[in-house]
Amino acid sequence: MSSTQTHAQAVANVAEGSLIATVDLPISPERAFRALASPEIMEWWVRAGVFDTREWSGDVRMGGTWQASGMARGQPYTLEGEFITVDSPRQLAHTWHLRGTPDAPTTVTYTLEPLDHGTRITLHHAGFTSRQACENTATGWQTSFDRLLEILTDS
Repeated sequence: MSSTQTHAQAVANVAEGSLIATVDLPISPERAFRALASPEIMEWWVRAGVFDTREWSGDVRMGGTWQASGMARGQPYTLEGEFITVDSPRQLAHTWHLRGTPDAPTTVTYTLEPLDHGTRITLHHAGFTSRQACENTATGWQTSFDRLLEILTDS
């Protein structure tokens, strides 16, 4: 890939309660989209010792729902949301909510851009009301995207 990143990048904007993460992958946009909207998530939504996704299911269509569960810092968790944009292989957006919390859902938008030899995914995650949650989630997206890059580079 020309101008390929060798790792993911994520930056939190705590003043706005949002973050942006990017990763360049050596695969087609269609293949990248599948990695974002399928049980493959269990392989890369991870942060060793902090966040471990063990189950994922989703009805990938506008208005369809998704759910993921696993362990976070030794405690079980369940994330859930609704797909609000499904435009394969260009864009995917959904809400993101930690079940059992009073917090309002946040919104995750993935934009996929074809490159000469692959795909750039740019993620925008918005709606955080907690500075710490925004920063921690940015770190989580960076490590998860690094894992996705590792998996798809080896395959």
